[in-house]
Amino acid sequence: MSSEASISRVAIVTGGSAGIGKVICEHLLRDGCEVISLSRRHADIDHPKLHSMEVDLMDRQATLQAAAEAAKKFEVNTLVHNAGVIRGALLPEVKLDDLDALVELHLGSAIALTQAVLPTMKAQRFGRIVLMSSRAAVGAVTRTSYSATKAGMLGMARTWALELAPEGITVNVVAPGPIRTDMFYDVIPADSERERALQASIPVRRIGESADVARAVSFFTDPANSYVTGQVLYVCGGTSVGALTL
Repeated sequence: MSSEASISRVAIVTGGSAGIGKVICEHLLRDGCEVISLSRRHADIDHPKLHSMEVDLMDRQATLQAAAEAAKKFEVNTLVHNAGVIRGALLPEVKLDDLDALVELHLGSAIALTQAVLPTMKAQRFGRIVLMSSRAAVGAVTRTSYSATKAGMLGMARTWALELAPEGITVNVVAPGPIRTDMFYDVIPADSERERALQASIPVRRIGESADVARAVSFFTDPANSYVTGQVLYVCGGTSVGALTL
């Protein structure tokens, strides 16, 4: 393997136009990476090393095309699959079409993107893959499709970690708990009694910020951290080991 200090880092971040994904892009740029955002919307980040590609990752053919284009244009050696949606419903109302869509977004696009960038990672004998799961992977009311696909990421990452470790490629998972984003406020009204109750139920007594998650991603993508693979880091204020009131 070439010296880790000399590696030119090029990262794909899915869902990089807003919320946690945008902050991850900003942190990786600050870390010296060239960053390609793959998102349904343009990533509004003013930086010479930021490239924005608009794609719907629920559309398999569009994802395959974008993945091939990014892999051809850039020598990608870091992948952060952050894009996600919830589509919450109690069990009697769960729609199988929603399950299919979340499988495609959370799992299928992760596979397609990883397959596209693997040749470069293997050639460089260096790669960092981070999948964004969720505290909901351990269970949450109304999250049948979301929890199932986010939990699927854990098994997928552990499998890839075993397969790719000899190639110098690490694969890890970040699983955020409640984080203040537009998606969070789509579910819980801002400044509501429900938000206050949620905050009180979190062991650290605050709701997380996107930067909390981005710092965890920076750890896993750091070239120096080559001895950590197949791991899940819950960035959740302690809610993965205690009760969570939604």
